[in-house]
Amino acid sequence: MTFEQELAADLAAREAAGLRRVRRRLDTPQRAQVDVDGRHYIAFCSNDYLGLAADPRLAAAAREALMLYGVGAGASHLILGHSRAHQELEDALAAFAGMPAALLFSTGYMANLGVISALVGRGDAVFADRLNHASLNDAVLLSRAAFKRYPHNDLAALERLLATTPARRRLVAVDAVFSMDGDIAPVRELLALCERHDALLYLDDAHGFGVLGEQGRGTLSHFNLSHSSIISPRIVYMATLGKAAGVSGAFVAGSAVIIETLLQQARTYIYTTAAPPLLAHTLLASLEIIAAGDERRAQLRARIAQLQEGLAGLPWPLLPSETPIQPLIVGDNRQVLALSAKLAEQGLLVPAIRPPTVPQGSARLRISLSADHSKADVARLVTALREAA
Repeated sequence: MTFEQELAADLAAREAAGLRRVRRRLDTPQRAQVDVDGRHYIAFCSNDYLGLAADPRLAAAAREALMLYGVGAGASHLILGHSRAHQELEDALAAFAGMPAALLFSTGYMANLGVISALVGRGDAVFADRLNHASLNDAVLLSRAAFKRYPHNDLAALERLLATTPARRRLVAVDAVFSMDGDIAPVRELLALCERHDALLYLDDAHGFGVLGEQGRGTLSHFNLSHSSIISPRIVYMATLGKAAGVSGAFVAGSAVIIETLLQQARTYIYTTAAPPLLAHTLLASLEIIAAGDERRAQLRARIAQLQEGLAGLPWPLLPSETPIQPLIVGDNRQVLALSAKLAEQGLLVPAIRPPTVPQGSARLRISLSADHSKADVARLVTALREAA
């Protein structure tokens, strides 16, 4: 076969296995109620956990930034693309996360690739939870460090690996909130292991920032570990800014030495044009809303409790999660696709997640809740799932 014929055969095999992915076209701003491909839906598939993506206050901040800074950054951060807005946001994010310093990246994926490949390399080792996000796995492969994976949240297995490694540098990399299971990593215990075995702890808090902890300060605050006077220098913290923050980008926070090292060596920071300063200016407004958003987080917790109570007793179990990510385990790829399609027919968008994103046999509906969802929205989903069951 030709190269293209081989690719076509691979695509056909993916289709036959129920693993083909498709895109939908969003015709409205990102909200709980959306128009997609010309039809109206209630969407349970967004990471806009606080309902800020279409907030008029952020739109106003973006308009203001457009006049102040224009559209594009025009250069990389280290040439002439680092604006006043970028610097003000980095300072604000470091303070909000309770860390000494912070550095902006264009995306969370770029942050993970840049950080891990800058901090470790050949002769070093990275220890990773088996349910980590793909970007963390790719980052370890790019770094050329030894890749040591342990079963999900198995601290005993992790300690055995740490105790027996001959690596020069050791880094434990983990999702703070696991993106497909919704559970929270045992951060205190992980930090204790890192202290005991001279390792750094890299936390990817993409799904905890803005949602967990005091004022939405994230998973470190959730575990009372985020005060700058007590924060461990072993912690390197990453959070994305396109989920609960409602805009785009990511930041990494840590000690002044760590952040300066990343500025000097993180290739995904150095060798790319800076994100538009208008996004940084808009994110400053978002950060203020997050800090004052206890009512939104209370609304979100109420919708989580409503869903969990409503789906109790179904043949498909909900995984235990106190976060907006509520996975309903169906198991079979074709069954979960059929269930997702049935919900879509009723105006409810809930994505079917299949391998390799999740382990074989654990295909699921990944229900994502937002403060923008009403009690009636969740009630409709509960009714539809109970009828389907």
